[in-house]
Amino acid sequence: MSETSASTDAAFCASLVREHDFDRYASTLFVAPEIRRALLSLYAFNVEVTRIRDVVSQPLPGELRLQWWHDTLTGQEHGGVEGNPVAAELLLTVQRFALPVDRLTRLIDEHQFDLYNDPMPTMAALDGYLGDTRGALFALAARIVVGAVADIDHLAHHAGLAQGILHLIASLPRDAARRQLFIPLDLLARHGLGQEQVFAAKATPVIRAMLAELRGQARQHLDHTLELAREAPGGVRPVLLPLALVSRDLVRAERRIDADPFQPQLRSRLATLWTLWRAARSPAFRER
Repeated sequence: MSETSASTDAAFCASLVREHDFDRYASTLFVAPEIRRALLSLYAFNVEVTRIRDVVSQPLPGELRLQWWHDTLTGQEHGGVEGNPVAAELLLTVQRFALPVDRLTRLIDEHQFDLYNDPMPTMAALDGYLGDTRGALFALAARIVVGAVADIDHLAHHAGLAQGILHLIASLPRDAARRQLFIPLDLLARHGLGQEQVFAAKATPVIRAMLAELRGQARQHLDHTLELAREAPGGVRPVLLPLALVSRDLVRAERRIDADPFQPQLRSRLATLWTLWRAARSPAFRER
């Protein structure tokens, strides 16, 4: 691959993440350029996989796209990746930083759930789903920054759950509109709720109480992650920067208890950059 082609592929990944996952894109502005390029290839791959549900009308084409990524990572794709800048960049990152391919393929496998409207059955299932998707991203990003370090997976798992639970709540308007349920059925049952009450998109007191419990769990995972980060290698902390946005949004949600959870809550990109800039200078996220 020529230097020009590689540079073009890297720019494509950066643009893709900037457009579809601005939180993670903005967090990479606070790391060294060579690390930033690797992180953006990982995050661009995640964008490609997580957007499949949005660009296909039926599960089968989505399954085929996921299988292509699976085959590409395991060396079974015979057509090459020259026409796919994200795949080309990701494979370079996998080789350079010795990323475990099985973590990437498990992430792909977990996102098969997105293609169907089967409900998330239990909190344990949600834990596994978020751990192997968002948690895996934190773990792989940490490996890019500091290499293979013991106990990083545990920290990354809790980081993924904190971020993922809050994202689940933020995505409730979209998911309810397409009758997709990531809120576990056992949690709904504990509050005396059924799926149709969620799909009705009415902010009842019972739904507010259920979401408050979810936010409480996100808070616990966030606090535990930041506690673990105090003992982790200092280089890991910039990778955790997206959690500053989780912290901010939790505080806002706790203050706005009457906000309608079925109305999208928009955030300005400037506010995101400001929050991350301030966090990057704080002891909790500053590289030491």
